[in-house]
Amino acid sequence: MRGWLFRIGIIAVIAIGAFVLRDRLSSGAIDLAVRDCFDKPTASAETVEDVQHQPCTEAHDNEVMVVTEHPAAKGAAYLSDEDIGTFVDEKCVSVYQAYSGRDPATESEIGLGWYVPTAEGWKDGTRKVICYLYRNDGAKMTAPLKAP
Repeated sequence: MRGWLFRIGIIAVIAIGAFVLRDRLSSGAIDLAVRDCFDKPTASAETVEDVQHQPCTEAHDNEVMVVTEHPAAKGAAYLSDEDIGTFVDEKCVSVYQAYSGRDPATESEIGLGWYVPTAEGWKDGTRKVICYLYRNDGAKMTAPLKAP
């Protein structure tokens, strides 16, 4: 009986630690959520698999603004650059001002980036699109960009 209680205690400590430290853990880019802050991945490849979360009140490169699903059915052809651009305009640019309090038409300090599924992920049915904000000058941010 004591052995089971000990095991349950260890699992509880791990779960609580993961919850408390979530903003400092590395995870898959696909696991990003709105208002997550993270550092620019150091990988030089176009495929981003892991990102390093950071508290938004500490130095970070990016802040997630939108997480959405592309409506294309499984088996649909992979998106062209034009299709991706249109989707990002509809789903991300359209909420840029509401999220950040800044006008995307005149904003020069904060840029908009996005992650889309790889061709392989798309073929397997992944449709998640993640839009994030970053400083155009490459400097770190130390506060959330989410408007109050």
